[in-house]
Formats: sequence, structure tokens, C-alpha cells
Amino acid sequence: MALENIVMPQLGESVTEGTITKWFISVGDTINKYDPIAEVMTDKVNAEVPSSFTGVIKEIIAEEGETLEVGKTICVVAVEGGVEVAATVTAESETTVEEAVTEQSSAKARYSPAVVRLAGEHNIPLDAVKGTGANGRITRKDIVALIESGNIPTAAPTSAPVAVETKPAPVVEAALVHEEVKAPVAPAAPVIPTAAGDIEIPVTGVRKAIAANMLRSKHEAPHAWMTVEVDVTNLVNYRNALKNDFKTKEGFNLTFFAFFVKAVAQALKEFPQVNSMWAGDKIIQKKDINLSIAVATEDSLFVPVIKHADEKSIKGIAREISDLATKVRTGKLTAAEMQGGTFTVNNTGSFGSIQSMGIINYPQAAILQVESIVKRPVVMENNMFGIRDMVNLCLSLDHRVLDGLICGKFLARVKEILENTSKETTSIY
Repeated sequence: MALENIVMPQLGESVTEGTITKWFISVGDTINKYDPIAEVMTDKVNAEVPSSFTGVIKEIIAEEGETLEVGKTICVVAVEGGVEVAATVTAESETTVEEAVTEQSSAKARYSPAVVRLAGEHNIPLDAVKGTGANGRITRKDIVALIESGNIPTAAPTSAPVAVETKPAPVVEAALVHEEVKAPVAPAAPVIPTAAGDIEIPVTGVRKAIAANMLRSKHEAPHAWMTVEVDVTNLVNYRNALKNDFKTKEGFNLTFFAFFVKAVAQALKEFPQVNSMWAGDKIIQKKDINLSIAVATEDSLFVPVIKHADEKSIKGIAREISDLATKVRTGKLTAAEMQGGTFTVNNTGSFGSIQSMGIINYPQAAILQVESIVKRPVVMENNMFGIRDMVNLCLSLDHRVLDGLICGKFLARVKEILENTSKETTSIY
């Protein structure tokens, strides 16, 4: 029997970690390749993780509710055939190198990122903690129990290293200890007093993943903002004249948002610098224009993608907006439908917002907030007042990638397209 690791998959281009929300298997279960073994939640999607092998579940590494980086082992499967790593101490032992090191060093090298972060927040020396997991592994529950008891241990005295009778073992231990040192330690959570009637809501699942992604975006990308005011009176009149017949004929709504998405796609084609991403030592200017749109549920936010938006008509975009929103709210959105976005358009106006500063959808370079269309008195060209339909477009940009000049031109072009949208100039087909 060979032991194989199943790792946390990457469920999206910018996804760096996932949270195990539910296990479908237990230790000792026999599974087939492609059988679902767990449900994983990220800031972008909920998805079932299939098994990569046929065999028997030997060990479950990650607990429900635990967040792991992409590529980290979540469980171990015993597979028939193949070559198993030699790490035996006796001829009868089937202990792997990793297990041998774990058993003889009190699981020191098997700390999960969640354990490292939590211990760091509360200054808990992991060498002094007795683990209750498999082979003495320290679990998140062990750390939480210590914190709740208040009996925080002091650092364990340094002891001589335990000899392991296999040569590969020190190599594996060194690699895993190195990984532990590099693991980020989150700042301690603020202590907030609670009073009678206060409600404590645990931060888990999608909300935790969203928080991590937003924090990364704000920390890494220097945000800057621009806003333009757009007169969409002609667009409003055009759409209102079409909407009832369109719904009857096509079976879905012709929304204002479809017009804005189309205008953004057209402007990105003319100003491709805005359709870019920061890649450390270079900027990647994307050829395809794939627009991410934010769709909210009661407790989550999903960002499906309209692929090749510049090649679609207003009707085609309206259909995709309708289809993607329906999939989000019925839980049928797939990971593939959330990948490949190059620029985000957010319909904040649907909540009545008139001005906002969005956080960039990392690793994209910009996000455009389309605010609420409101009627306002506006000074016309003849210096007379008129009641017009006005909307603010608010752009957040990564100042490493974009500057005010190009973003100003981009927004001016979007404004021009929208202000010239009418029955005479624009076809929805």
C-alpha cells in the first residue's frame, strides 16, 4: 500500500486558501477516484473536492472549519500499488517519513497554518502543547481549549533531538520546520467587552474568506479613486421604452446594468492598460476582456465572470447577468464561472448608493462602482435648469499599475458612450 496526499485545490485564479466546511468521509472509508470527499469554501465559491485516488482514507489532516493554503495536505489515502516512501524503523513498520518524524518529535513539524496563527496570537509555545490528534498532532481544538481554560503553558525546555533510524527523516523535518517559520502570524484580535443583549456571531466560512481577500487587496495594492458624473437621461428613456416588450419576447429583464457593462467593455478595448494585473516584476495586460460582476446573497458575495464581454451585444450581456445571478442564488454557480476575470463592475446603485469607494478585486487593477440613477436639477448648455437622470461612476485603481491620466481618459470614454446611448445611436442586438 502506498500513501498519497490529497491537497487543498485552487478554486479560482486569485484564490490562495480554502476552508473545509464539511467532510463527507471518515478514517477507514473506502473511496473511488473522483468521489466527493469534502466541501470547501473560498471567498469566491463553494465547491466539492473530489478524491484524486481510489483507496482507503488513512488520515484526515484538516478539521471542519479549518482554513488551509492552496496545496496543503487535507487528507491521506492508502492506495494499492505504487512506490511508498521508505521510512521504516523495522521490517514490519509501514510508518511514512512524515509519520516517523511526527511520532518522535511530538508532532512539532505538523502544525497547520490555523494552529500556527492561533498560537501566535496568544503567545502559546507549541513545543509545550500536548496534541490530541492523530499520532499526537496538535489541532486547532487543542489551542482553543488552552485559550478558554486560561492555562497558557510556558516554553518547554530545550531537549536533545531524538534519533530517527531513517536518513530521509531529517530532510523532511527540516523542510516542514522551514515552512512553519514562514507561516504568517495574524495580529491579535481586539478584546471587545460585551454587554447584556449583545450577540456574538462567529466569523466562519465565506465571511472569513472575504475578509482575508479584502485585507490582502488593501495591504498590497495602493488604492486611488476617481469619480465622474454622467447624464444618462437618453439611456433611461431608451431602456424604459424597450423593457416591457423585451421581457415578453426574451424572457428576462433588460436592466440598466447591462448598458453599463457594455460601455465598460467597449472602453476597455480602447484603453487596454486598464485591463491589466500587477505581477510583481511586471504588469500583465490581458488580451481578453472578462468582466467580473458582484452578486450578493443574504450572507455571501460571489463574483461570476462575463467572458469576452466586448464581443457580446447588450442583449447577450443582459442574458448572462440574469443567468449568473440565478446560478448564484440557487447554489449552481461553478468554480469555472468565477475564473478569468480581468476587471470588475459592481452594481452598488441597486442598493441606493450614490457614491462609494470599492476595494479592488485582487489581482485585478481596478473596479468600477455603478451608483444609483437619480433625478437632479442640472444646468443645461443654455444656462437653464433641467431635470435629468444622473449617475456617478466611481473607479478604484491600483496605483502601481494605473495613473490618473489613463484612468481619466477611460472614465471619460465610458461617460461619452453612456451619454450617447439612445434609440437613434444604439442597438441592443
